[in-house]
Amino acid sequence: MRTVSKTGIHWLGEPGASQDPATVGGKAANLSLLAARFTVPPGFCVVGASTDGEPPSTDGEPALAEDAIRAAYRELSHGAGDVAVAVRSSAVDEDGEDASFAGQNETFLNVRGAAAVIAAVRDCVASFGSERARSYRRQRGLGDVPRRYAVLVQRLVVADVAGVAFSVDPVTGDPDHVLINAAWGLGESVVGGAVTPDTYLFDTTADAVVPRVAVKEVMTVATPGGTAEVRVPERLREHPCLDDAAVRTTARLAVDLEKAMGRPVDVEFAWAGDRLHLLQCRPVTTSVRQRENGAEA
Repeated sequence: MRTVSKTGIHWLGEPGASQDPATVGGKAANLSLLAARFTVPPGFCVVGASTDGEPPSTDGEPALAEDAIRAAYRELSHGAGDVAVAVRSSAVDEDGEDASFAGQNETFLNVRGAAAVIAAVRDCVASFGSERARSYRRQRGLGDVPRRYAVLVQRLVVADVAGVAFSVDPVTGDPDHVLINAAWGLGESVVGGAVTPDTYLFDTTADAVVPRVAVKEVMTVATPGGTAEVRVPERLREHPCLDDAAVRTTARLAVDLEKAMGRPVDVEFAWAGDRLHLLQCRPVTTSVRQRENGAEA
């Protein structure tokens, strides 16, 4: 029997609170809304409230939180043992039109086992109160700490190639251009700025791909107990990580998501074999445009 919402668990793809940004945060709400139409890794969101203006914490309800997370993780595993998951923030004021919160709160990849998932959720919640996150919030006129916490737990996609796609050119705003940044391995190397990714500009009117292939020195890969940044094999460093067909498929995903969301979007994606997965979808924000111009890490 599926864990019910009163335990603080909301499953992606279920209607109601699982699609409410005020409950599960923008990241989880967007993915939950899109899960029926797009290939979104299955998962659940752990939610709770902060108290008296203090950073949010799970400490007030340890037994409830742990039991709920343990039961949900067991269900997510479908009897397949300790499946690998990604544990990421989905704070209630993330992924809005004015602030993306990209990289501000901690992310944990390739987490296995209920105890490790519980610990990762707690560490993710604790990062909401870090000075980095507080400073980011203050710069955008938000409260010092969020009123609620929301942490997303999803099956990990062990990606061959991953990256970010913008349904409009984030620098020029050209609506006929989809911009794709991609590199080998998990997407952390791209979103974290560890690698110079390949860049693909797809012209939707001309159905044309303009690639700019980079020398990709490093990539993030899954390792026992987590992830590691490793050297890209020499034969792949200057090899395009996406062919034209994959670029077109990724660009179509971005365009379809813009139509579904009703606004230009910033999409995180992963290719595992010949399957394209949607990892995140949020509005293109001013801060994203600044980041593309090198003004924000």
